[in-house]
Amino acid sequence: MKKKKILIIGGGAAGFFCAANLDENKFYVIILEQNSDVLQKVKISGGGRCNVSHACFDPKELVQFYPRGNKELLSVFHQFQSGDTMAWFEERNVPLKIENDNRIFPESNSSQTIIDAMVSEVKSKGFEVRTQSVVSEIIKDNGGYIIKTSNGEFSADYVVYATGSSPRSLKLLKNLGHQIVEAVPSLFTFNIKNDTLKDLMGTSFAYAEVSIPQLKMDESGPMLITHWGLSGPAILKISAWKARELAALKYNFDIHVNFLGIDAEDAEEIFKTFRQQNPKKSIGTSKIFDITTRFWHRILWLSKIDPDKNISTVSSKELQSILQNLCKNVMKVAGKSTYKDEFVTAGGVELKEINFKNMSSKILDNFYLAGEVLNIDAVTGGFNFQACWSEGWIIAQDLNSK
Repeated sequence: MKKKKILIIGGGAAGFFCAANLDENKFYVIILEQNSDVLQKVKISGGGRCNVSHACFDPKELVQFYPRGNKELLSVFHQFQSGDTMAWFEERNVPLKIENDNRIFPESNSSQTIIDAMVSEVKSKGFEVRTQSVVSEIIKDNGGYIIKTSNGEFSADYVVYATGSSPRSLKLLKNLGHQIVEAVPSLFTFNIKNDTLKDLMGTSFAYAEVSIPQLKMDESGPMLITHWGLSGPAILKISAWKARELAALKYNFDIHVNFLGIDAEDAEEIFKTFRQQNPKKSIGTSKIFDITTRFWHRILWLSKIDPDKNISTVSSKELQSILQNLCKNVMKVAGKSTYKDEFVTAGGVELKEINFKNMSSKILDNFYLAGEVLNIDAVTGGFNFQACWSEGWIIAQDLNSK
């Protein structure tokens, strides 16, 4: 029996994982990748350690981490979820570990072990990988497809489209009749020029609260001062959930920051208790809150208080100024900087045009879509990869059953 030909366009997480699960006795598979290397995003994810997934094993809970696609992914995760991902890699001698924040990484702490497992699986099946192959056109041809690339033409019985969300790849789908939701960035740092943050790059806060009153949105979690402004989970979560609204505001808005993550009234009580117990201390050497000394000194400077001042002589007006700067700090955001490890966009193929039982197109026959080309995205923490693994696996199972 002649093998059917599958062309996978895109050598990233979704496309590669799909290939790794296809039946080599039934199919001849070619992966087309436009870059000089496959799985580039996997390589840099998690600072080179690869945040493979997240230890959330209940599909109903797992979908809560996806600002777009949460309803659609429920059936997908019922077929293949984080626990299945762990089992898949462990069966291929790549043990994974769950870290304290529930993110899942390879025990090796190297993304290369994840890449090697998938590449060797695809190689062992005798599938072909063609890098530096840029697709310029896809033509329907008698129930199959002809794909024109920078390296010649290919014919295919089935196409798996897993290119990511580049404008060119979305345009190819539009030409084939798919509706596209315009892509906007998700997961980004807020650019802020403010004396509160100046020259304090790398200062982190274990638990901060952030809100954008204009969008009636608030988030909490770890936060980090970067060269550009503010980042870390608290910021990245807002940027994901409000990706479209923030784009509409052209990334110019006011942000309210509580660096302590506790009410100003509670912070006042903590301050007064400390002052009562340590009346002889200078305010600059007083470790009252869970923040760095450098940041505490910045707050005192903003509040116009001499760090050598005795804590017992701090007036109630000065205390209110400290609390304002710590718990009710209002800053102007003017722009964004993409979060390098997890560059993700909101937007892509309209989800109504996808059959989520098998990830096939409702518009095109024998055509499947997976990964970031769809209007699905998640907060940071391994969730975007989990969607890729699950979608790629489901496509492979559907094709294998033909």
